[in-house]
Amino acid sequence: MDFHCHLDLYPDAKRVYVEALRRTEFIWAVTTSPRAFAATSKVFPAAQGLYISPGLHPEVADKKASELELLLSQLESCAGVGEIGLDGSTQYKYQFELQILVFRSVVQRCVELGGRVLNIHSRAAAREILDILEANPGFGSAVMHWFTDSPTQLRRAVELGCWFSVGPAMISSANGQKLSALMPRERVVSESDGPFAKVHGTPVMPWEADTVAAKLAQTWDMPAEDASKVLRSNGLSLARLLGMGTLRSPNAKA
Repeated sequence: MDFHCHLDLYPDAKRVYVEALRRTEFIWAVTTSPRAFAATSKVFPAAQGLYISPGLHPEVADKKASELELLLSQLESCAGVGEIGLDGSTQYKYQFELQILVFRSVVQRCVELGGRVLNIHSRAAAREILDILEANPGFGSAVMHWFTDSPTQLRRAVELGCWFSVGPAMISSANGQKLSALMPRERVVSESDGPFAKVHGTPVMPWEADTVAAKLAQTWDMPAEDASKVLRSNGLSLARLLGMGTLRSPNAKA
């Protein structure tokens, strides 16, 4: 299962789409802008085990802010939204106030609609993300994608009921392993973050998201098979929040 994947941005994306559906039980294909969501939804035919969500990535907030109203309208018919969030790193700090405006608007719209599942980017901005979520009870459920902030902010996220998506690239770092050990096991799911996330210089593919189980097994002090079962059980629960019905095991015949 892959709960954070930029399926539309792989080179030869249509081939990856076909292969991913064959080899992966579930894929959450996040998008970076409302128009990208509309285009991706047309390019990739609807399929069991594939969820495509509208988003507005904080790294492109200055270029895509004019699409905010479109995103808010798209939310009316979507159970999940992402990729959204804040990026407080030096490269994007110049547009941080605009990012906050966009993110807060999305969260408030989720409250108005009765709650949504949010797929959240929080690099160098977890405190501000959690402040906004805490100020808007009823937003739904949050999935913190590739969380790299402090243990203090992690504890805040846990208390808020957040989920966490962990991928092979994240778990390959010492900080990723340390933070993964502090996450509640029942709220951890796998992700690829492909094609941006790379291991040994190669983009992580959607069907490689589950390989994170081996490292998590070491962190959780359990057999790799048991860690895989935990991730799948968690994934099925989160997929249900997105309105996904019974999922078909990869490689099974339609």
